[in-house]
This record gives sequence, structure tokens and C-alpha cells, in this order.
Amino acid sequence: MTTYAAVYAAWKADPEAFWMDAAQRIHWHQPPSRALFDRGNDLYEWYADGLTNTCYNAVDRHVADGRGDQVAIIHDSPITGTIRKITYADLLTRVATLAGALQAQGITKGDRVIIYMPMVPEAVEAMLACARIGAIHSVVFGGFAAHELAVRIDDATPRAIIAASCGLEPGRVVHYKPLLDSAIEQATHKPDFTVILQREQEPCTLIAGRDLDWHAFQAGVTPADCVWVKGNHPAYILYTSGTTGQPKGVVRPTGGHMVALHWSMKNIYNVDPGDVFWAASDVGWVVGHSYICYGPLIHGNTTVVFEGKPIGTPDAGTFWRVISEHNVRSFFTAPTAFRAIKREDPKGVYRAKYDLSCLRALYLAGERADSDTIVWAQNILGVPVYDHWWQTETGWTIAGNPAGIEALPVKLGSPTVAMPGYDVQVLDEAGHPVGPNTLGAIAVKLPLPPGTLPTLWNATDRFKKSYLSHFPGYYETGDAGMIDEDGYLYIMARTDDVINVAGHRLSTGAMEEVLASHPDVAECAVIGAGDELKGQVPVGFLCLTKGVNRPHDVIVKECVTLMRDQIGPVADFKRAVVVDRLPKTRSGKILRATMVKIADSQPFKMPATIDDPAILDEIKAALQGIGFAKG
Repeated sequence: MTTYAAVYAAWKADPEAFWMDAAQRIHWHQPPSRALFDRGNDLYEWYADGLTNTCYNAVDRHVADGRGDQVAIIHDSPITGTIRKITYADLLTRVATLAGALQAQGITKGDRVIIYMPMVPEAVEAMLACARIGAIHSVVFGGFAAHELAVRIDDATPRAIIAASCGLEPGRVVHYKPLLDSAIEQATHKPDFTVILQREQEPCTLIAGRDLDWHAFQAGVTPADCVWVKGNHPAYILYTSGTTGQPKGVVRPTGGHMVALHWSMKNIYNVDPGDVFWAASDVGWVVGHSYICYGPLIHGNTTVVFEGKPIGTPDAGTFWRVISEHNVRSFFTAPTAFRAIKREDPKGVYRAKYDLSCLRALYLAGERADSDTIVWAQNILGVPVYDHWWQTETGWTIAGNPAGIEALPVKLGSPTVAMPGYDVQVLDEAGHPVGPNTLGAIAVKLPLPPGTLPTLWNATDRFKKSYLSHFPGYYETGDAGMIDEDGYLYIMARTDDVINVAGHRLSTGAMEEVLASHPDVAECAVIGAGDELKGQVPVGFLCLTKGVNRPHDVIVKECVTLMRDQIGPVADFKRAVVVDRLPKTRSGKILRATMVKIADSQPFKMPATIDDPAILDEIKAALQGIGFAKG
């Protein structure tokens, strides 16, 4: 039996041979002469001189191999109460026609196209249609504020924007078209045209001479053939938040992207072609790119496009229904989703209604998965729960459990071990590797593996400054943590979430782990607030499990005692407050940096991705109640 250790050692001994072998699983119109191209100054490219096409690999080749009748996309929308299934043969027709319509409007290889859509199959089709003709897409999360969309329009300078008339949330319609119109008005760059998918829940008025109807503009066009592009051709640009407020355009190169994703589907997620794979995310985020659209389709899986929420559409059993109904083998979501389900249905009453015998494993990523949530999920589902860690910048797993090679023992709090291609090290502030179980900055020795970002869109200097300058010869992840004596990695916090309490460097993530273990706490966050005497002090925010009606001050006291027992007096954890909810991005990440600014009475920019701005007023009031946010 092949072991993880043997596979990782094979990569380390001969990275070139390892990645050239992995590249053979992809169709190349012209194979690359080699895997790695060193461009100097710590810049690298993969498979740069090969010729290939992402859409061909994701759609055409499966039809050519006789699997056209297999379902490629299951669209499950509890919000509209509809389920649609699209086979690979249907998908080929739909994508080739859409690509042909874009070509007829003048879109060619290298042109940028912004996609601003909800969780409908047409969003995936738009991505694939761009890839088919060599256009570079940039998906912007549907419903993003007009200003943020305008910033991305000016940076990517798209020839076209593909959008929908609206998005749907539980109990409300999100008006996309007014946001799009406002963004185009604000932007300096103007697209040549837009394509609008009219949704029956809210059709919109089209602007003559600019807006084209999704169906009408495809009528009678010649379907497009695949355009072969070089391995280093950008497949897409995906914007991630930058510290300056100006978003960073992560570039994803075509060849390495496909090789890495294909490798990951079996070796990490342990699915075979034909299996149903579900990533409960959104196409606007990197998980949606890698594991709703490209990874499953390139590997020949059936992918689920889900338009709903873990609770409220209609209840805390919706995930279990989807898994059971569609025979999902591997399921990937964010810990936030499970915390929401756990808070709503702590005893798993809804889980008992469904047969989940098809499910082999649950994969969690997007933020730290606290031990309490992992244990609860294991008990509820009766399958392994694998935390794994990666970033928008990397596009696929840095550290995970390689279940398709060898399922390693799970250590709570660890996303397990580094994947082949990633030489992960923990460094001190001077850039020197530290010993086992020592907290430091997590960095990856260059070169990064295929599929990761080679640069930022039109911003190579910013790429170097953001990721390469702090630790020469390394990619700086921005995360802090440690590696134990068995090589297991622990992500403790973002680097800026390591707080300094009277000279002691402490991880807020470790404190959150303690709070989450309290039986009444469903979700929590810890921030470091400014303190004149100690520099910083930790402040805890507690969301309680549904049905808990004990006095809040008693629960807070118990949490303070718990922290003293498990981390010690050095943490100086004395202040915590019970809140109804935490401020989060639409992808479920807690906005800790914004909470710190509120606590310290500092001005802050309203985060573009915030789910509900009103929460910040609640947080401010809670902080004022314990002596912070005085300004």
C-alpha cells in the first residue's frame, strides 16, 4: 500500500518528475517540455510551454470518453424549491453555445470577463465558456456592494460583464441589476456590453445598446470550439481583500491549476470519477472556483450547486437532505455552517431523519475548525471529519489529511500534514526555523507548487511585497502556528491575531478553543483589545446554544475559570460578553480585525463582505458594557 510518507518523499526527492507524472492525468494539445520554469527573482511558472484548455478537460473529454450521459451538475435550490440536473453532454452544448455567443460579440483570448451571479448552473457555465475561448474570468460574489464591484471593474478592465437580474436569500431578493448599474456608473472603465440572466423572481429592465439577454444573445450562434492556451495563461483572476483596502487580484494559471485540482480530488477528497462531490460554498469564493466548478468537473465527478443556507432553508436538516437525496460521497463546507447547525439543533434531531450511508467523509476549511465542532460533527455523522487548510492564493490544500492515499490519524486542532509541493516551515521573526511545538509565522519554502498564484494581476511588485519580502526564499502565509514532533501542523491564528499580553505572545485561536469547549457556547471569538498597562488584553464574545437560559454572568464566570484552568493566569482572560451573533463575511469568516478597531475606538472602513452591518452596532454596545469602545 502506498503511504503518505512515501508520496511526500517522492515529491521532495524529485519535484520535477512528480509534477510531470501528475500532468499526465490532464489532456494536453501539446505537452509541456518540463514542469517548473524559474523566471528569476523568486518568480516561478508551471507547465508554461504546454498547450491545453480548461473547458476541454472539464467537459469535452468526458463526452469524448463516452460519459456524456453522466450528470455533471446538480442544481439544488431549496429557496426556489427546484432541482435541476445537467449531464456532461448537455453541459457541452450549453457552454459551447454561450462561448460562441461571447465570441460573436468580439470576446477573444486574453480578454477579461467579470461574472456577477448567484448559485445557479449558469454561473458555472459562464466560467467554463470563458475558459473555452481563452477569456480570463473574474467572478465577483453576487450581491457585492456597487463600490466594491466598481473597484474590480477598474482593476480587471473587463470587455464584458455577465450577471443575473437578482439573487435569492431566505426571505428576501437581492437586487443585482441596480448594483451592477451603479458599479458601471462609478467605474472609470466601462465594459463593451453586459449579459443578463433574467430570473423569474425579479426580471429587470435592460439598457438598450449595452445589456444583452442571456437567452436572446445566444440564439442562432455558432458554438465555439476550444481555444488552446499556454500552461501559464491566466485562467482567472480572483480578488481577495488587501490590507490597503485595494483588493489583490490573485492570478490562477491554466496548466498548474488543472494538474493540482485533479491530483487533489482523489488523493485528498478520496472520490472517483462518477462520484457525487459537494462543496457547500459559493462560486464567488475560491472554494467555489476550485471545488464547485473546476476540480470536480476536471476529475469527472458530479458536482452540486446549492442555493440555500445550512439553516432556515427550511431547517437545520437541509444539508442532510441534500447529501441523502443526491448520494454525496465527500462533503466540504466551512466550520461556520456546522456551528450554525449545532446551535440550532444541538442534539441532531434533523440528522436522524436521513439516511447518510453514502457519505464517506466531511472536510472543513475556510477558518479554524474548533475541536468541539469537529467532535460534534463526528458524533452526528459517524464519518471522519477532516480539517484542512489553504488560501485563496494557493487555490488548493496546503495541509490536509490525504485520505485517498492514506487516512492519517486525526489530531484535534490540526489540519494534519503538508501536501506534496508544500515545504511548510514555522519561522521566528528573524526568519529562522523554530523547533517543534513553538509558535511562529507559517511560511512555505519557494517554489510553491502548481495551481498556486504566480503573481497578482498587474501588480508583481505588490505580490513580492505582500508575500515574498518578509522572509526571503519563502511565501509568507500570514498565519501563525506550530508543527509538532509528528509533523502535524497547527494553525493558531492569523499573524495579527497573535496578541501580546504583558510581553507574552498568546494565540487567540487557542483561547477560542477553550471557550468553545464550554457546553453552553455554540460559537465564540476572542480579540486582543488595547490596554494601557499590558499592551493588549483578550476579550471574549460568546454565542450561546439555542435553548440555554442560564444567567449570562454565570456563564461568563465559568468561561473565565475555564481559561484560567487550561491556559493559565498568563492569559489575563477576565472579560467576556454574551452576544446574539458575531460579525462575519458572507463566506462565514469572523471579522476580528474590525472588532478590535471597535474595541479600541479606532475608525474603520465598513468591510465590503460583511453579512449584516447592523451587527457592528450590537458589538459596540456589548463592548461598551464591559468598558471598551469608549470613543
